[in-house]
Order: sequence, then C-alpha cells, then structure tokens
Amino acid sequence: MTAHTDEQRIEKSRAAAAAAGGAVKRDYVRSVFEQIAPSYDLLNHLLSLNIDRRWRRRAVAALDWRRDPAGTFLDLCAGTMDVAATLSESPGFTGRIVAADFAEAMLRAGLGKGVAGATAPVVADALRLPLADGSVSGAIVAFGARNLADLDAGLREVHRVLKTGARFVILEFTTPRSPIVRALYHAYFHHVLPLIGGMISGHHSAYRYLPRSVLHFPAEAELARRLTAAGFSAVRYDSLTLGIAAIHIAERR
Repeated sequence: MTAHTDEQRIEKSRAAAAAAGGAVKRDYVRSVFEQIAPSYDLLNHLLSLNIDRRWRRRAVAALDWRRDPAGTFLDLCAGTMDVAATLSESPGFTGRIVAADFAEAMLRAGLGKGVAGATAPVVADALRLPLADGSVSGAIVAFGARNLADLDAGLREVHRVLKTGARFVILEFTTPRSPIVRALYHAYFHHVLPLIGGMISGHHSAYRYLPRSVLHFPAEAELARRLTAAGFSAVRYDSLTLGIAAIHIAERR
C-alpha cells in the first residue's frame, strides 16, 4: 500500500513538473502519449461528449485551405491524425498533409483515417521540423500547442516553414471567463476527467497532466501577443462553447 501510494505521489509530481514546462516536459509528454495511444480517440470523444469533432471542423475551416487546395499543409502535433483526416475529406481538397508528431504510437493509431494517400505521417519534434523554409501552404495544431516544451520556439518554427501569407490555426483549451462556467469546468477537469480517463486508459498520470497543462497555457490575449512576437500578423481568436476552448488564427508576414 505504501509503495503504491509513493508511486502515485511520484507520478503526480512528474505530471505537475511537466505541465510547468522545461526540459522534463518533452520526455514526459512523449512517454505519456505513447502509452495512451490505444485509447486516445475513444477518450477524446467520450470526455468531450463529441464536441471535439465540431471544434476540429471549425479549426480546419479557419485554415482557409481553399486559397491553395492542392498545396502542402502541416498538421502539427498530429496525434491520431483526426485533423488531417478532416482536412483530407473536405470537398475540393486535393493537396497533401504532413502529419508530424514525436509519439510514433499516436501516428500508428491513426493510420487508415481520411482519404487514402493524402496524409504523410512523420515522426518529428515540433521544435525541429524536417521541412524547408516557406514550404507549406498552411499549418494547424489541435490540442497540442500546450504540450510543447518551448511554446515560443514552436511558434517560430511554424513561422519558418509557412509560405508568406499562409495561415496558422491553433485549437486549444482555455479557461472560461464566467465564474460559474469556470467552477464547473474545473470540477470536471480536475476530478471527473482524471477518474474516467485513468480508469479507461490505465494511465492516471496522463489525465492529471491534462488539466495542469491547460492551467499553464497562456490565455487568449497572451497567446495572441506571443504569436505576434514570433513574427505572425493578422492575429485574432474566437472562443468556443462557453469559453472552454478557442481558435487562434494568424498569418505569416
């Protein structure tokens, strides 16, 4: 019992340290997502009551891919490639999607999604993308920006690979402004989600990390400022579903 309790305490400590960022975050995040890959899609849809599907469709629409429907697009921190699949299945899209993630198990769990041949999964760190300068027509990251070990470096790396005028879209959890909604949100995120997520995935630490990582992620205005500092222009954002998530849109100068 004591050993089990000590193990839980260590895992909680690791989750808290990773959420705060720094060198420990990269290794922790990759390890966690490698382990929860088999149950990731099920839990995503279950714990969000399938709202995440609608959010992803809105984020893909915000990418404005129709400006270059045959271009190459980047799905950053692609996970199980839900975003890539949504984009590839969009009527009129004939381009190619590079789905980059450093957790190979996540990419493998998403194989077979979307239009055959449209997506190229690549095991790569978001801070060191194997893409040439100005080579992609748009980039999108859904629920992955808060997992970057160095957010500002990640924003600069996306800026590097985008063509001039191309869009970058970030879909991410935020903290609701309404006190009532915020209280319900925190109750769910800190108690219900870790319980259900831990039970189904068998990895309790991963679902303790999630609410902590959201708390450490910049609020909308601050993220907009950091996008501008990374070189982006025309930065704006829209809140979703009572402010529990937001879509940020920016363009490469």
